[in-house]
Amino acid sequence: MFRHLLLLSTLLCTSFVHSNTPEIPLLKPEAEHALANRAVVHHLYQHHYSRKYLNNEFSEKVYTRFLDLLDNTRSYFTQADIKQFEKFKKQLDEAIKTNNLAPAFEIYNRYEQRAIERLTFAIGVLDKGIKQFDFKKDESLELDREATDWAKTEKELDTLWRKRIKNTVLNLKLAGKADEDIAGLLKRRYESQLNRIKQINSEDAFQSYMNAITYTFDPHTQYMSPRNSENFNINMSLSLQGIGAVLRSENENTIVERLVTGGPAAKAGQLKPSDKIIGVAQGDKEMKDVIGWRLDEVVDLIRGPKDSTVRLDIISGSGQTEEHKTISIVRDEVKLEDRAAQSETIDVKRQNKDYKLGVIDIPAFYADFEAKNANDPNYRSTTRDVSRLIEDLKKDNIDGLIIDLRNNGGGSLAEVNNLVGLFIPQGPTVQVHYSFGHTQVLADQDPSVLYNGPLVVLTNRLSASASEIFAGAIQDYGRGLVVGSQTFGKGTVQTLIPLFRGQMKVTNAKFYRVSGESTQHRGVIPDISYPEIYDIEKIGESALEEALPWDKIEASKFKPQNNLSSSIPILKEQHEKRISNNPDFEYLNEQVEFLKELRNDTSISLNIETREKERLTNESRRLALENKRRKAKGLKLLDKLDNAEDESEEPNPDSEKKNATEDALLIEGGEILVDFIQLDTNQVLTKK
Repeated sequence: MFRHLLLLSTLLCTSFVHSNTPEIPLLKPEAEHALANRAVVHHLYQHHYSRKYLNNEFSEKVYTRFLDLLDNTRSYFTQADIKQFEKFKKQLDEAIKTNNLAPAFEIYNRYEQRAIERLTFAIGVLDKGIKQFDFKKDESLELDREATDWAKTEKELDTLWRKRIKNTVLNLKLAGKADEDIAGLLKRRYESQLNRIKQINSEDAFQSYMNAITYTFDPHTQYMSPRNSENFNINMSLSLQGIGAVLRSENENTIVERLVTGGPAAKAGQLKPSDKIIGVAQGDKEMKDVIGWRLDEVVDLIRGPKDSTVRLDIISGSGQTEEHKTISIVRDEVKLEDRAAQSETIDVKRQNKDYKLGVIDIPAFYADFEAKNANDPNYRSTTRDVSRLIEDLKKDNIDGLIIDLRNNGGGSLAEVNNLVGLFIPQGPTVQVHYSFGHTQVLADQDPSVLYNGPLVVLTNRLSASASEIFAGAIQDYGRGLVVGSQTFGKGTVQTLIPLFRGQMKVTNAKFYRVSGESTQHRGVIPDISYPEIYDIEKIGESALEEALPWDKIEASKFKPQNNLSSSIPILKEQHEKRISNNPDFEYLNEQVEFLKELRNDTSISLNIETREKERLTNESRRLALENKRRKAKGLKLLDKLDNAEDESEEPNPDSEKKNATEDALLIEGGEILVDFIQLDTNQVLTKK
């Protein structure tokens, strides 16, 4: 799941800008870069899972990827620039073969020049003051520019940048900032970016180009410069001495990729995937604007000593859904017990009978390898902890069990293999198919089964990697039902290869279920699906360009325990009938549709009255949806959305799963499990 963590680290210098700017020395490749180019290409062809040919098609992909990495929003290059670059479109394959870096550096130098011009222009606009902007004028800004044509002229870019600056000013005005504060903030932002763009060196240009090449193989394959190698080697350092978040860069923004389960950010419950971090402050010190910063620099700011406080200026959502706020997080270490599996019981009443259901929440697949290697008989691991919890739940006479893998980003392959073994007799659990053609089959060798009763596995879009292996195995064996959302689809395996200069992360294998189906790209499709909460166009393997495809290999020899194909349609029908009158699910469906509408509207008004009207309309609609749900459940109605958290029927900010909507998903999982229990014992599992 470490999605090109530092892939665009050189590209965060993002708001860029005009002509009358001083010349800067052109970047030139160093002698060692040619050797590194050769090493990168060698290892790609030696170790990568897929096979590529250095031909015109490959050249065009690298060319397009390089331009996208540099100017994804079509904000810097003009059509004249692109016309000059087109001579390289079908020549990069030969350049790569001969370690010729001149084409890449020519493109990158032009990028740096245009970036400085754009930033200089932006500073010039701000020097004229905020009052120049007419917020009563009816004009708009298109936010989604990935498919937009390159600007025909510099004047066209001027108009784009004026609108972008105006939009940023308008956002800050609507957030209550004074004009003089806005002007100072934005000028400092652009001056900071200008200083950083001038500090770009040849290593930055080389890494960007190498990653245009590696990304053409797949999004998880990456070249890392010596500095970024060091950052990658401590990529969990944000979870060790920080906030517990994995970050990536996208255009000028630092984006939250995922939260480390058990980390400070996950516990605080204020930060979520896809949030943009635009400012960082230490304690009560001044907030540093980090738009346009390199990712490694932002990471350095967020890191810090345990028990110290970091404040983050974040933007959630996009376009009309954008919400700006400042949050505080106390840095801490992620302790094993914070990531450990936990259990509870829930009761479901059905036809005058109470069913007691066990729930085991597994945040990650973990193991204390250090303690294990030291022969500590009490070392912690997912399987050992879940075994203990199951034994306790069995003593509590549960009627069924729910394994909650929502937001579980994966972890130890050995642990997921062992965990599957608690629910099946001995047999294969997952296949690992390597680039050189060998398939390794991991299997449970223990014929004993710890729990053989009715089972439901809960998943969502953030269930990835090892979580998908577990859910897929339970589904293939017919051992239980998978309920929830389609999983992430991370079915690839990476290996680290040290280079004489930096290192590479190369995808060298894929995971396959015992049925032979890949978990890559498609993930695990639930037997019974919930509405999709997350934006699958932005979150998940299928959202990544050049992601390896879904495919199949030969199935392992395994013996399914049950055939649930005749039971699932019945369970689906009962589920759909029940949620048709469920206020939480009705609210969830309406929220999903509402957010889709807002995401699809990528053009934003720059008229302050229109914007304020849109904001009030959206807030009113969200409040109406929330109160509709509350009224149906007999809860107190709200006069504004700010009260929602304080007056929630489930006030527990320490858990990312403890909000009303996600609780409803767990409760419905329990209802489905009871349906499962009540079906004909000849069709489904029964408690023994």
